Formats: sequence, C-alpha cells, structure tokens
Amino acid sequence: MYQGRTAAEGGLVFGHENMGIVTEIGSGVTLLEKGDRIVLPFNVADGRCRNCEEGKTAFCTGVNPGFAGGAYGYVAMGPYQGGQAQYLRVPFADFNALKLPRGTEHEADFALLADIFPTGWHGLELSGFKAGESVAVFGAGPVGLMAAYSAVLRGASNVFVVDQVKERLDAAKKIGCIPINFTESNPVDQIIEKNGGMVDRAVDAVGYQAVDSDGKNEKPNVVLDQLIHVTRPTGGLGIPGLYVPSDPGAPDAQSGKGQILISFGKLFEKGLKLGTGQCDVKKYNRYLRDLIISGKAKPSFVVSHEVDIDEAPDAYDKFDRRVDGYTKVLLHPNGPL
Repeated sequence: MYQGRTAAEGGLVFGHENMGIVTEIGSGVTLLEKGDRIVLPFNVADGRCRNCEEGKTAFCTGVNPGFAGGAYGYVAMGPYQGGQAQYLRVPFADFNALKLPRGTEHEADFALLADIFPTGWHGLELSGFKAGESVAVFGAGPVGLMAAYSAVLRGASNVFVVDQVKERLDAAKKIGCIPINFTESNPVDQIIEKNGGMVDRAVDAVGYQAVDSDGKNEKPNVVLDQLIHVTRPTGGLGIPGLYVPSDPGAPDAQSGKGQILISFGKLFEKGLKLGTGQCDVKKYNRYLRDLIISGKAKPSFVVSHEVDIDEAPDAYDKFDRRVDGYTKVLLHPNGPL
C-alpha cells in the first residue's frame, strides 16, 4: 500500500498491528474495562459466522460484505481505520481483544502478538512441521524471522533463512539459524549442500514482490519455485507471504492478474502438500502471550527501532529501502511509555 501497488486511497489510516490501553467502552462491551491493556489481532472478526465458529477468524464473512476477512487499516479489508493514531475504535471488542498483564513489561514482545509472531508460527504450521525436521524460510523480514524463530522454539533440527539484507541475515544467525544470501548463488543449491539433502519443510515469507538473483528485478514466482525444488518428496510448504488477485505494478500482465506461473508438475511429482492464507491470529495469540510471560519466548529481538508518530514518515522510507538496519519498527502514537 505504501508503494502504491494497491487500490488504497488517500485518507486511509495505516496500522494493523495494534496494542494499547482501553480508555472508553461501548454499551455492548462486557468483558473489558477502562485501564485494561490489550493487543488486537490484525484480523477483525465478529465471532458469529461459520468460519469464526471453526476458529478461522482471518476469513470472517460478517465484517466485510462480499469478502472473507477484515482488517484494520488495510485496503479492501473493510471500513476499519488503522491504529497509527492517538486513538483506535475496536469493533467486536469482547471477541477480538486479548488481555495482557497490566503495566509496561514485555511491551515490545506483546505488540508482536497482533500479527508477525502468530503469522510466523502459522507459516510453520501450514507447512505441516514436526519437531526434529529441517526448515527453509525464504525472506528474513519480520514475518520470516518469526517463522524461523518459531521453528527454533519448536525444535527444528536445522533452520535456513534466505535473504539478501545483511542485518536481516545477521538477526537470523543470532537466533541459531543458518543464513543464506541468495545473491551469492542459487539458494536451493546452497541449502541442499549445507543440509546434506532437501529440507522437510519450507516457508514463503516473501510473497508477490520476490526478486531474482540480482536482488533488484521482481520475479513473482521465483520463491514459490524455490520452495518446490528445495523440499523433499512428500514434504510440506507453508505460504503466509502475501499474494494478491491484482497488482497494477506487476512486472508482467499475467502476474498483474494474480496468475503466478510455478512448476506445478514438480509439485505434483514430489507429492508436496501446501497451505496458504492469512493467519487466524486468535488461534495462536493467547498461547504465544503465555510463552512470553513465562520467559520462554522473546520475539522482540526483531524490533530495530521504536519511534513516535512524527518520525513515522522517515521510518517508513528507511524500512522500505532496507537501510540503516530498519528491520521492524514500533510506533508510539502517544509518546514514550
């Protein structure tokens, strides 16, 4: 949206990862009170539709007519403004809000429960991962690092992380992963050599803006194809990376219509299973919160900068250009804690 690659129009308030203190409650709210510290799934869900009843809150059919799913501050995801503002209106608050311990402890860790920590965990879950297996994660942005961290927490034997940005690869190495720079040589060959064979599971945390080996030219199918070739027969692929049905900035007409050419024959030949789609945050966030409270997880290692809202334009620019170590930024719209 920031790059103008969607139908987002001026006036949309960004911010789908939201956390804060309840200052007012509406008449329909019975489980929250003023002063509660809460974190919100990026998904807006009503808790009433069939998908919500089955735990698939990312695909709620009751909050965004004509579309399965709603979100804060996101194009085509309903009328819900984002949280990069002093105040945020929360619909269906009793269902969506996750209560946190009062105070300011674990602030940066808890903020990541809104999206990237559950989404990284979800990407691994989509792949069918089991403890002891090897994993390749493509993309070392916030979601990719969280997928890799989730694999470490869950007992992966080897975790490979593919990217080209030094700071991101350094962060992956610090949590015990094996960094792979795809601009140096074919990442599939690098991983197979270092692993002694194909991996059991692979995760795409890049999406439709993937680039080829020069690190510059977009090639939307390249990561999907690499997942297929790096994963052993009967292994699994998790694809939480974003793909869209239309992209006005795509490098070719076919990709512009959301039609991505992949090696489906090889996928079929190898009997690979795959899972896609946005994360049902409520499926995971309560348990990940408790991992943080117990001291067994500290996802905030991914946070590189915390800034106030006046610094947001500069932070967006630097994050977009992958410079000055901007890997994950937290905004404090109401100033320092």
